Amino acid sequence: MSMAAQPISKQKKNREKNIEKILSAAEINFAEYGYTGASISKIAETAGLPKSNIVYYFSTKELLYRTVVEDIFNIWRAAADEIVVSADPQFALGSYIDTKLELSRTRPYGSKVWANEIIQGAPIVQDYLETELRSWTEERVAVIDSWIAAGKIRKISGRHLLYAIWSTTQHYADFNHQISTLNQGKPLTDAQWEETKTAVKDLLLFGVCK
Repeated sequence: MSMAAQPISKQKKNREKNIEKILSAAEINFAEYGYTGASISKIAETAGLPKSNIVYYFSTKELLYRTVVEDIFNIWRAAADEIVVSADPQFALGSYIDTKLELSRTRPYGSKVWANEIIQGAPIVQDYLETELRSWTEERVAVIDSWIAAGKIRKISGRHLLYAIWSTTQHYADFNHQISTLNQGKPLTDAQWEETKTAVKDLLLFGVCK
């Protein structure tokens, strides 16, 4: 590696590290205070970076917010990669449920940002719902319909199956305080999370897969 390439590589790593810090801090603040209540100053404080650094990477609060929302959606979208026509429905749907629950465990703030946005009527990302989310949903529904046509699963509404998976898995992020309270005031343990995955799959897939 040339001497000139080394600073560039280091600069790129610093940039990626800073953006990661900013997005993580923004996710927390938007979840706790909403879009209106969160501020660039609060996000900078949480990230441990100067406010000028935030503005350097994200020129407006709306741009930062949209990036956070799109990031969590893209992660959720990747979780459904197994849902394809050639897949075994029980494996594909089970894998999707497992991953969504794991994301509720590891990225609860992202789920809360999404939930808050939708509850308020999606004032910032309505265009995203009408394009990216709608297109992605129609593609997954088409796969489920193909499984039904092939006799692999019972005749059900693919759309409502997706809604049920979303609402159930994201409940463990959006209402984690309630779940912890009902769990003797403690977060779910590793073993309890595994029990949760099994229980949710049993409940959601029992009436679907043959």
